[in-house]
Amino acid sequence: MNAVQSAFDWRSLLPPVQWLPHYQVQWLKSDVIAGITLAAYAVPVSMAYAALAGLPPHHGIYCYLLGGLCYAVFGTSRQLAVGPTSAIALLVGATVAGMADGDPARWTGIASLTALVVAFLSALAWLLRLSGLVSFISETILLGFKAGAALTIAMTQLPKLFGVSGGGDHFIERIWILAGQLGETNVAVFGMGLVALALLLLGEKFLPGRPIALLVVAVAIVVVSLTSLKEAGVATVGALPAGLPEFSPPAIRLRDVDGILPLSLACLLLAYIEGISAARTLAAKNNYEIDPRQELLALGAANLAVAFGQGFPVAGGLSQSVVNDKAGARSPLALLFASATLAICLLFLTDLLANLPSVVLAAIVLVAVRGLIDLRALRHLWQVSRLEFKISMVALVGVLLLGILKGVLVAAIASLLMLLAGAARPHVAFLGRIPGTRRYSDLERHPDNEELPGIVVFRAESSVLYFNADHIRRVVAERLQAIPQVRLVVCDLSDAPLVDVAGARMIYGLHVDLAKRGIQMRVVEAHAKVRDLLRAEGLEERLGYLGRHLSVDQAIAEFQAFSRTS
Repeated sequence: MNAVQSAFDWRSLLPPVQWLPHYQVQWLKSDVIAGITLAAYAVPVSMAYAALAGLPPHHGIYCYLLGGLCYAVFGTSRQLAVGPTSAIALLVGATVAGMADGDPARWTGIASLTALVVAFLSALAWLLRLSGLVSFISETILLGFKAGAALTIAMTQLPKLFGVSGGGDHFIERIWILAGQLGETNVAVFGMGLVALALLLLGEKFLPGRPIALLVVAVAIVVVSLTSLKEAGVATVGALPAGLPEFSPPAIRLRDVDGILPLSLACLLLAYIEGISAARTLAAKNNYEIDPRQELLALGAANLAVAFGQGFPVAGGLSQSVVNDKAGARSPLALLFASATLAICLLFLTDLLANLPSVVLAAIVLVAVRGLIDLRALRHLWQVSRLEFKISMVALVGVLLLGILKGVLVAAIASLLMLLAGAARPHVAFLGRIPGTRRYSDLERHPDNEELPGIVVFRAESSVLYFNADHIRRVVAERLQAIPQVRLVVCDLSDAPLVDVAGARMIYGLHVDLAKRGIQMRVVEAHAKVRDLLRAEGLEERLGYLGRHLSVDQAIAEFQAFSRTS
């Protein structure tokens, strides 16, 4: 009953009820400034990401406006900014392209339906308390996946930079087609794209946290408006419809289109991982805690609003959240002021964006995704763990060769396989006595330890379960073959928090094999629940006392004392 009450406690569902009573009036100015700054950043970026998702540019603004409003009500981070992200935008664009059959209205409907399903899955995950499952996706896999996604996104934008049509379904094909079209490069488009890239990179370096993208957009609009660049082939986004989004459920139903569920699951996975990582980073920086489970509900609420407002799935992104934080955001009220600013833009300022060059939006995306490739982290992986570096490369290549949706699935499967592979082949340490003590440690790491004649002590450094029990038994058997005249084998279970029935029967089977050779076996330092299971399997009757007071040293001392008297 307590769990049910906790799950539906309205105070826990609405974080503003907890932080508003402690809100200080002097923070208001900071939140207003941060909100306006975030909106200035969001306008060009959201338009660029909407184009990446295959939707009209103003739909990206809808995502920022509505997602931020709902996250402010349900989220637990004070600085997280919710809106479109590059990886999710590309995921939606690349996947929906095969579902929409070239129909813009159907494309918009499928994108909104995806957001609705993401909202439902988020709420279901919140209800079932599944927030901890994200831990199964390792940082190693994400490192490779993000780099692959960044390269994939870049290849969708480079044709726009050169002023050519591009094409292709996958990374290699896109490179091949672009290479064949380079001779058709539009000099005016390419020149404007390079200038935009240079200004964005310089602004990022010398004016971090400032809405440089908005300044570049404004300059580009003025240049196109005052020159004949349109006639030279510089494409613009065209007139945007004025007004706020109309609220209605997605026009497409689940039964009208195949493939929505895997797309939504992939979007949820990306959105939650990206959002929770950004939220934790900002919370640590600003000295407060977030609620990972409540973040699922907040993500669901944001995507529900976006789904009814003609948008596509949103998430909390690190780049926009850093802008919000550096601009001085003290609370989620900054998101409300950002949404209000975006609403004013949609009502009164859309005509100003008609002459915005498409190549400038491509430049914004290229600069934004550059941060997804963390060369320093990849280099560190190469230095400390070649295995994890290879796993990261598998995720990267999976995204490049299979596409971003299948790449997400490959990343998730690779994470689980990596976890299972490590658990299936745990390290089995063979122990020796530390000189001058009665303690024992790994002989491999400490060759100066004393190896007692006729005695083998081993310790499985993991739980002993059905999928690794045979590996542990095989390693021990190989060790025993290399040591002559073994009389005692001690199994130290101090590092095994869990032993299942298969593990217990492996230990008993090892005891039977050793007994046939006249070798005694003892089990020591098992945890309480492990002892309970071993006793239930009858091992205490066959192997001797399993109590918590029996140590490796005591088992060896008892055996040596018995050997001297017999």
